Amino acid sequence: MTLRDAIARLSAVETLLVATDYDGVLAPIVSDPAKAFPLPAGIDALQELVTLPRTSVALLSGRALVDLARLSGLGGEALLVGTHGVEFDDGFAIPSEAADLRARLLAELGSLVGTVPGAALEEKIASVAVHVRNADADAGEKLLAGVAAGPGSWPGVHSTAGKKVLELAVVETSKGTALDVLRERTGADAVLFAGDDVTDEKAFAVLRPGDVGVKVGPGETAAEYRVDDPEAIVAMFALLSEERRLHVGT
Repeated sequence: MTLRDAIARLSAVETLLVATDYDGVLAPIVSDPAKAFPLPAGIDALQELVTLPRTSVALLSGRALVDLARLSGLGGEALLVGTHGVEFDDGFAIPSEAADLRARLLAELGSLVGTVPGAALEEKIASVAVHVRNADADAGEKLLAGVAAGPGSWPGVHSTAGKKVLELAVVETSKGTALDVLRERTGADAVLFAGDDVTDEKAFAVLRPGDVGVKVGPGETAAEYRVDDPEAIVAMFALLSEERRLHVGT
């Protein structure tokens, strides 16, 4: 079955959940994460989908929830989940002992990252991420290896590797667990999930028969389908919106 055929089939299910990563899917990867703005056509398609009956839309990202909301411009009826499934938009607070551990991580990582030009820290409510996209390749890899062997090995710290990034969380995170929660909350009969990073594989792994997983870009994946770039995934969302409207109307 082609991806187009899968979209046509998915558009006809009774209750649909459309979930997607943000960076590398809705927004092209850029050197400055603060300027990773989404492709307008993708946001338009998702905003159309969320207005349709029995259709839910969720952004499931490694970004902090506040940044995800600011950059995407989505909110209201759309569901936003940040920090790899830790922060749901109905509220989240970490235990005091986890907050203390995060403070220790931040201090230690600040010292390590400061030795590598171009490396940067991203602070989130339950984690700290080390980014090396703008650092020298060898120095960046060496930094990530040192972080993984050092603070990443501390008791209570959960490491998640991505593309040129290592995230250290003080609570367990999983996009797969988050996607299961979203499926239950929305009562979805079928799910579409789109992602580009290794962290998205946990979400692809929990997809069920009748669901559709789409990998954006290269790399090994458990997803059944693949497209080349964000422009292609945006076109897919637009097609799904058009097909879904024919089945459920307004």
